[in-house]
Amino acid sequence: MILAALDSLWIFLIVLGSFGLIAIIAFVLYRLLRPKLKGENKEPEKTEEDYAKEELDRILQPVEDEKVSEEIQKFKQNDDEEE
Repeated sequence: MILAALDSLWIFLIVLGSFGLIAIIAFVLYRLLRPKLKGENKEPEKTEEDYAKEELDRILQPVEDEKVSEEIQKFKQNDDEEE
């Protein structure tokens, strides 16, 4: 009777160890492969300025008047020279 209980205990420990081994292997594979999977579709991170520019481009309409457009270009050139 004690041997039967001992046999069932060994079977239980073997099954439990097998599942533990499978879990450890899966965890190690997950840790090793996850950065590679993330890196394939990685886009460059956007800064706050990029988000602001996208939002302004979405909201603002382009200037169609040539005189105003020239004034804007002059202002941008003066602004770039000051920096």
